[in-house]
Amino acid sequence: MPQGILPYKYEEESTASGMTSLAGLPVYLDLASILNLGASISQHLHIKIQGWTDEQIVMTLILLNLAGGDFVDDLRLLEADEGFCKILQRIELKGLKRKGRREIERRWRKEKHRSVPSPSAVFRYLAAFHEDYPRIEGSAIIPPLTESLSALERINADLVAAVHKRNPIDHATLDMDATLIQTSKRMPSSPIRGTRPTNH
Repeated sequence: MPQGILPYKYEEESTASGMTSLAGLPVYLDLASILNLGASISQHLHIKIQGWTDEQIVMTLILLNLAGGDFVDDLRLLEADEGFCKILQRIELKGLKRKGRREIERRWRKEKHRSVPSPSAVFRYLAAFHEDYPRIEGSAIIPPLTESLSALERINADLVAAVHKRNPIDHATLDMDATLIQTSKRMPSSPIRGTRPTNH
C-alpha cells in the first residue's frame, strides 16, 4: 500500500519478523509532518537532553499517548515493537545526506541502540517543565507558566493555525475532557487554608 509523505509503506508480511502491532501510529507521523509540528517544536522548545532532540521526545510522548500508554515506563512497549522502531529509524534519516547522518551519530556518546527515548531520559526532560514557587500561608497562588510551558502554548497555537489554514472555520466547539486521573503526588505538609489533601 504505497504512500508518499514519509518514507515507509504498508506491506503484507508472511513472517513475524519486523511486524508491528502499532501500525496506526505512522499515520499520525504523516499528519505531524504535513502540519509542520516538528519544526514548531524545534523552534520553541530548547531543552537539552543527551542525544535526543525536543522533537523526538515530544513526538514520542504524543505517540505513547495515542498508543494508550498511561505511564512514562510504557515507553518500553514502544521500544519493544521491532516493526515500529524500524519505521522511526527510517523517518529519522528522511532526506538526510551522509553529512546529516554523521551529525546524528555524533549526538551520542556511544552507539545509539534505542529508537525511542528511555523512561529515565523522558523523566529528566519533563523535570525541565517544573519550577518550585514559595507558598504563602492562607492564600492560593497560581504560579506563572514556566518558559517551557509557555513554549508548549506556542506550539499548540502553531498547530491550531496550521489546521485552520487548511480548513478555515468561523466557529469551533471546545470539548472539555472531565476525566479524572489519579496521581501519587502529595499535598504540602501545611496545606493552604480551606483545602484538604487529595489525589488529583
